[in-house]
Amino acid sequence: MWMVSPPAGIFQYTKKLFLSKQVGRAQALESVRKNAANALSMANLIMGLSSILCSLNRHYHHSCWLLLGGFLLDLADGAVARQLNACSALGAKMDDFADFTSFGLATALLLQTQGVLDGLLAIAYVLAVFARLCFFSSEIPFTYRGLPCPYASSLLVSIFLLTGGNVMLLRVAAIVMILFMVDRGFYPHDKVLESQLWKKVIYAGGILAVLLLPTTVTSIYYLTWSASYIFSPFAIWSCKA
Repeated sequence: MWMVSPPAGIFQYTKKLFLSKQVGRAQALESVRKNAANALSMANLIMGLSSILCSLNRHYHHSCWLLLGGFLLDLADGAVARQLNACSALGAKMDDFADFTSFGLATALLLQTQGVLDGLLAIAYVLAVFARLCFFSSEIPFTYRGLPCPYASSLLVSIFLLTGGNVMLLRVAAIVMILFMVDRGFYPHDKVLESQLWKKVIYAGGILAVLLLPTTVTSIYYLTWSASYIFSPFAIWSCKA
């Protein structure tokens, strides 16, 4: 009985198909690695744009929740980029633009401008965020110059939710946050997802608070979180691996 061996061409085709699948899978994984942080920045940008639309339609409560989601995304995208070794100039630009949209423009709209002075305050807040993102850099490793704008936004959002949008308190808080952002003071890289376990627990608690807890409890949680970083940055939040 004769055994007929398959043609050599079939083996070559099968080998090429197998190798092409491996290459395709490797390219897909590499693309995911390079763009995971960018996807989080894009999500933050979408949150900010959605928040702007909500505020323009006077749905400020929804706007606040979107900004808290943006705050969590912003803390995550830098950690993802560093852990995956995917930091890039494009990623930094996307992150800055998303931060400006969410923590500058969208947050300023929570001030509910109704006159010239209110408008000037909102403009000043946006310019403070712009200056903080574009012009303030620190030559000291693991240190920011000026208050990072996500924490200023989180504080204002918390005050809005706790007080039902008390305009006077929001204006006072906005002025204080402007001063903290432009005074070029030093703030540590908190690296919430890359250092001590208790910081990761705080972050996880922030996610659970947004998803499950009542508005008042969530507001107090984020107010405490942001205020602790703003007023006691090195005593509490200094990054230690």
